[in-house]
Amino acid sequence: PEPCNAPMEHRNGRPRNRGIIAPRAGTLLITGANALRGVTGRPDVLSGDDAVARPDRTPMRITLVGSRHFGVTTLNMLREHGVSVVRVVVADAEDRLAATAKAAGIDVAVQANPKLVVASEIAPDTDLIITAHSHARIGKDALAAAKFGGIGYHPSLLPRHRGKAAVEWTIKEGDPIAGGTIYHLADRMDAGAIAAQDWCFVKKGETARELWERALAPLGLNLLADVIDYFNVHKALPAKVQDEQFAT
Repeated sequence: PEPCNAPMEHRNGRPRNRGIIAPRAGTLLITGANALRGVTGRPDVLSGDDAVARPDRTPMRITLVGSRHFGVTTLNMLREHGVSVVRVVVADAEDRLAATAKAAGIDVAVQANPKLVVASEIAPDTDLIITAHSHARIGKDALAAAKFGGIGYHPSLLPRHRGKAAVEWTIKEGDPIAGGTIYHLADRMDAGAIAAQDWCFVKKGETARELWERALAPLGLNLLADVIDYFNVHKALPAKVQDEQFAT
C-alpha cells in the first residue's frame, strides 16, 4: 500500500476511488451482507436486501454541521458530488463556514448550545447529517431526524485515539502511521460503526498541525467523497462495528 498522499492508481485505464469503491490494504470496504440500514443512526448491520434504499433519484439532502476551513472545504466538496446541502449548522454565527453557506444561498442555523446539536436545528427531510470540524455532540433526537443518521470524520484509525486531540496524540505516542476514519455518529464519542478508513506515514519530526494540513485533512475529504459516491451508487451506507479491544 502507498502513503495516503500518493496519486490514485488506475485499473483498466480508469481512475480508482481510494476509500470505498475499490478496496486495498489499509482501506475498509463494507458492502453486501454488511450494508447499513441507516434509519436510526445506530450501527445496525443487515443484509444487502434489507438495506434501505432511496425510492427515487432525487439528490441526497444533507445537513452539514461544522466550522472553519475544513467545514468550508467539505461544503465545497459535497456540492460537487451530486448531493444537496440544505442547511449548515454552526456554533458561531461569525464562522467562515456560515459566511460561505450564506453566500451560496444555503440556510444557516446557529446552535442554541455550542456543545449540542438538537433535532430542531436539523433541516426538514434531511437524509444524512455530516459533521466536519464540529466540537458539538449530535443528540439522539437530531440523529433520529435524519433518515440515515449521521457520519463524521475523525483523524485517526479508530478505535485508536478516540476523543479530542487525536492528531496530537498520534504525535505524542510516536505513531509511525496515522490515518482517518469516516464513522457513524452514535451515543459514545467516536465509537460508531466505521464506514471507511485510510492511512498515511508520519514524517520524522512532523508536528500535529503539519500532519493535519499535509495528509489528514485531504485524506478526510477524499474518504467523505468516497462514502458519498458509494451512497449515490448503492443507496446505502457501509458500516462495520469497531473492535473495542484496540480502543484508546
